[in-house]
Amino acid sequence: MALNNTYDARLQQETAVGAGVQILLLALLGTAIGMGVAGWLSGLAFAFATWAVLSRALHRSALRSFGPANRVTLGRATLVGGVTALVADSFQSAPPVTLLVGLTAVALLLDGVDGKVARRTGTCSALGARFDMEVDAFLILVLSVYVSTRLGPWVLLIGAMRYAFVAAAHFAPWLNAPLPPSFARKTVAAVQGIALLIAGSSLLPHPAELTVVLAALGSLVWSFGRDVAWLWRHGRISTVEVAVDLGSAPAETGGAKVLELATR
Repeated sequence: MALNNTYDARLQQETAVGAGVQILLLALLGTAIGMGVAGWLSGLAFAFATWAVLSRALHRSALRSFGPANRVTLGRATLVGGVTALVADSFQSAPPVTLLVGLTAVALLLDGVDGKVARRTGTCSALGARFDMEVDAFLILVLSVYVSTRLGPWVLLIGAMRYAFVAAAHFAPWLNAPLPPSFARKTVAAVQGIALLIAGSSLLPHPAELTVVLAALGSLVWSFGRDVAWLWRHGRISTVEVAVDLGSAPAETGGAKVLELATR
């Protein structure tokens, strides 16, 4: 028990250091651009939420070490916290586009690093994969908020789609089934961040930005639609298989009725 408490204390220290680095980054941003109240509150809220959720997840996990890959992801989360603060501050004053693009670009470039580090060091874990995915999803959400102020509210669909999928899974449990690995899915996910970064940088004419983001949204709708269709088919096949097993039992157990309903 004492050894487990020692491991847990070390893991909590890692999250505390991450929160401290996040506050330091916010202080640097505040000094550099004179960040307003909205930026500070958003950045601090992100830092606290990240610390609280990650601390609880680590406490419930069986990890004995935070690991180098999770440190990379925590570093990306720190950058995402900075982007969050800048986007929130942009509603009060003109955003420092160069700084916003710089932080976002580094966060996106590091996206593939943590996975490679985890595989090379043999420290892959379910918690690490989920942490990485949540950081990615939140960055896309924040970027979609920023770009929506220029291109329109429809851009928010890009950031909200993943969260809508998670919410839908509470009412349709078959959406929680694991999906097979897909290079196309990973590519589409990466495209979202790049497209939003391009649109947010204001380097292209407005029509070109609109085209890029529309193409990204179209690919995302296709990707989610394909996965939902696969999960639906997989869920029905599983239901039929269970029903067939039940159908071999005596009729009074209800197996025949389940088989009938499943195959309609």
